[in-house]
Amino acid sequence: MSRRTSRGLLAAATLTVAFATLAAPALAAPAAPQARVFMVNPVQSSGDESLTDAKDAASAVPDSAYATVALRNLDDSGGLSGRWAYVRSSTGAAAKVSDATSYNRSDDQFEQVMAYFWVNEAQEYLQGLGFGHDLPGANNRAQAVRIDQWGADNSFFTDKKAEIRYGKGGVDDAEDAEVIVHEYGHAVQNAQVPGFGTSEEAGSIGEAFSDYLAVEVGDHADARYGWPRRTDLACVADWDSVSYTETSPHCLRRIDTDKTYQDKVGEVHADGEIWSRALYDIRRALGARAADRIIVDAQFGFAPDTSFTDAAKATVATARELYGADAADTVRAAFVAREIPGV
Repeated sequence: MSRRTSRGLLAAATLTVAFATLAAPALAAPAAPQARVFMVNPVQSSGDESLTDAKDAASAVPDSAYATVALRNLDDSGGLSGRWAYVRSSTGAAAKVSDATSYNRSDDQFEQVMAYFWVNEAQEYLQGLGFGHDLPGANNRAQAVRIDQWGADNSFFTDKKAEIRYGKGGVDDAEDAEVIVHEYGHAVQNAQVPGFGTSEEAGSIGEAFSDYLAVEVGDHADARYGWPRRTDLACVADWDSVSYTETSPHCLRRIDTDKTYQDKVGEVHADGEIWSRALYDIRRALGARAADRIIVDAQFGFAPDTSFTDAAKATVATARELYGADAADTVRAAFVAREIPGV
């Protein structure tokens, strides 16, 4: 014989379950694994222009240059693989997430951790600007990264495998966050415009944007984590460049030079300083967030062989679309100041 439960008892039982559910503590998300990284780079955080590589010696850099950070967006592999980056190494054993707080610059694994953290940080910065949300995604995928691929002091993005490769020699490239993010900038542009950089002026824009993004992500991280910055913001890769610059401040390049279009010499890194100064001026006039939304979003409209003129016009048009006529006039003024023709 079946037995019915009275409505009163059923209601009481339902309330009991409901109250028990409310009273149960919410399960906290597991804490992200921790790691040691440089606060952008040791020269920038310390202000000490006398630092040298000393053949990867741990003693060459003070402990105060390191910070303990969370490695976010990792998968459950136990290695440096996650939502926005996966890192492989051609030299030394693969880094273990479980050991990431124990590595220092004398360990090959330290560079692997640096590469993962800063590539992830760069994509998180772009996500925070709205790319992948109210704006199209900008390289919002797991970026392939390889450390010390060639055993030479050179780093680059290759579109053949859509992979970033960081070299070694002097200061190993992946010890400097601005070098890491610079190469990530090339990956971003290639994702936006496949094959970007087929002309000298497009290549110059690529170098300029990558320098600018490196500065922006480092500056954002300093503010986000409360890290010190004791060198000039416009100086790119203060640490990596100590191995091949004789005078201080040590800078790979600068994004605040007075170069104009008339100073073009036909070399992408040198000519990139024309474009990067325009980007820097836009930032100073509009603020980092508005400037970077304009600068990155405009690049979706570039051609692989875009000219300075066409890219500048596209950036002005994007400023107007996103923020109106006053912002467009401000952006135009930055390019006019660089004497870019036809803007």
